[in-house]
Amino acid sequence: MAGREGRRRVILSVDLAARRLGLRPGTPVAKAQALHPDLLIMDADPDGDRAGLERLALWFQHRIAPIVAPDPPDGIVLDTTGADHLHGGEAAMLENMVTRLKESGITARAAIADTWGAAHALARYGRGRITIVPHGETAAAIADLPIESLRLPADLIDDLHGLGVSRIGPLAGMPRAPLALRFGPDVARRLDQAFGRQAEAIVPVRLQTPVQVSQNFAEPISAAETIARYITKLVPPLCAGLEEREQGVRRLDLLLHRMDSRIEAVRVATAMPVRDVRRLTRLLCDRIETIDPGFGIERMVLTASLAEPILHRQGVSALIKEEEADVSDLIDTLANRVGTQALYRFAPVESDVPERAVCRVPALAPEDARDWPDHWPRPTRLLPRPEPIQTMAVLPDHPPVFFIWRGIRRRIRCADGPERVFGEWWKGDAELTTVRDYFRVEDTSGETFWIYRTGDGEHGETGSQGWFLHGLFE
Repeated sequence: MAGREGRRRVILSVDLAARRLGLRPGTPVAKAQALHPDLLIMDADPDGDRAGLERLALWFQHRIAPIVAPDPPDGIVLDTTGADHLHGGEAAMLENMVTRLKESGITARAAIADTWGAAHALARYGRGRITIVPHGETAAAIADLPIESLRLPADLIDDLHGLGVSRIGPLAGMPRAPLALRFGPDVARRLDQAFGRQAEAIVPVRLQTPVQVSQNFAEPISAAETIARYITKLVPPLCAGLEEREQGVRRLDLLLHRMDSRIEAVRVATAMPVRDVRRLTRLLCDRIETIDPGFGIERMVLTASLAEPILHRQGVSALIKEEEADVSDLIDTLANRVGTQALYRFAPVESDVPERAVCRVPALAPEDARDWPDHWPRPTRLLPRPEPIQTMAVLPDHPPVFFIWRGIRRRIRCADGPERVFGEWWKGDAELTTVRDYFRVEDTSGETFWIYRTGDGEHGETGSQGWFLHGLFE
């Protein structure tokens, strides 16, 4: 991608193949074409790139954390404090983010650190695809990174290279006064931001004006009781604003601006649109223990970052039948304590392969018209992975006489089967000929098991003919 820097036309970004040819951003286009005549050069679109980053930031804001902003030219910065528990922890959250971007055709690297500057540097110049720096270990994590990761202007980087400085660690150890005298304040400022000695605020991106209320304090507050009291004052006007729009909140963000320019964030989510004052107040107050007020909080902002229309429905008359219990309040409380990923229910999937016949859906997801298969009995407990067993059976269709599982020999008293399950050929060539024969067997102690043989008992291409235990009837 090429663009202009002053009067020169230079390369602004390159793909991996061009980088392997030795091309780098800043190389004159004429030089690149002279070295590689077949090079494909396209005009850069900075405005389009900026708009794309903003759209991506909004996507992250709706799904990951409330404080998200573009980090031009090629990044997104998020403050996930108070939101990572909703995604199963920091590692699971980063893995999910990178995987979902990859599925969309975007190759990404991600890092979590105490500061924006450190996370920026590690995401671009760190060794791993995913990096998580423990709290308080930022300095050691970025000391060996190149100075290009400090977000310094190109001319400053060239000057520092001229002095023989190429890494952050040696640069941070140099005296500040000579650095500031020769290079200005930018070097010291970027170092302080990376090491956490100077705060750097993240201004969240906004697509449209959400329902929002705020409270400024003449004197900073820090006590949990005081924070809870002002939460109870902010929630009613927020719900009133939602009522005017005939909406309910699905995701609620509480931003607490501290005296040191840092922002503490609390995010709560609901399984369905809600504008009940008591419920939202309780969900927010349950998260107060995660807030670090620092030297005090000078401003609180409550935002309905995700709101949806509320579908009103008529209540059921007690003369006809009892109204269904509303468990959404309980679901919201549990989900905000253990994380939305840890709270789910099972739903049927149209598949004969047992481990594919079920999927996880949100706890209050609408009921699906599909029903559980009932043409053959299924075990109440399906093992996470089929476990190999030792058996003796007459091929191809007879059940085993006995089997040994986890070191215990069990003699089979009666059996039912086989139920033949074929592979799903549309998922891969390996499943074109795959076969399993399932048997429901009962041992002499009265316990019932679900076992299968891989293969049809006659043809080697249908499977290994080995036996496995897949489930238990309880």
